[in-house]
Amino acid sequence: MATKNPFEAIKIDSVGQKKSYDWYRQQIDTLFKSSAQSTINKLKAESKIVTNIVPGEMYLYFYDPKFKATLPYYDQLPLVLPFRKTPTGFYGINLHYLPYGIRFKILNLLAEYAVTNKNSTDKRVRLSWELLENTAKLKPAQFAVKQYLSSHVRSSFYKIPYDDWITASQLPVEQFKKANKTQVWRDFNNRNF
Repeated sequence: MATKNPFEAIKIDSVGQKKSYDWYRQQIDTLFKSSAQSTINKLKAESKIVTNIVPGEMYLYFYDPKFKATLPYYDQLPLVLPFRKTPTGFYGINLHYLPYGIRFKILNLLAEYAVTNKNSTDKRVRLSWELLENTAKLKPAQFAVKQYLSSHVRSSFYKIPYDDWITASQLPVEQFKKANKTQVWRDFNNRNF
């Protein structure tokens, strides 16, 4: 029997227990042997498609930056935890700018700030720039904070359920242009956090 989304099999295998970073990486590698595009297509077919974001939740979507000509590199398929809406868009942490192990650590730290959504069993995190700036262990996430313009979002938003955040963060679906993920992560590693 096929699972509803590509995260379900990994969640079932974890038996509801917290697993190590290496365990998640192994599960993701197995999932992705079928191809990145296949997994993206499965995500797009999901019923978790929304047209509006809620700060503190996680989303995957297609994006075409306004200033792409002058950016050193950019991600066309951001995986973002928005934390502040603006009149023209929002600010958020694009996890793709962080190496896999750092994503895992950041999400585990943010679990401390998780709250249950009203009228739902899903969760979100209470996230702000002040939290990222004032919590030493979260400072590496500052490298991945980006501003997104609503007028340059090129798809609906796929909302990732809270229970799937770690699994989703380990999927190698980033679509960097003008650089590859190794170069982006090299820039991250050259920062002093």
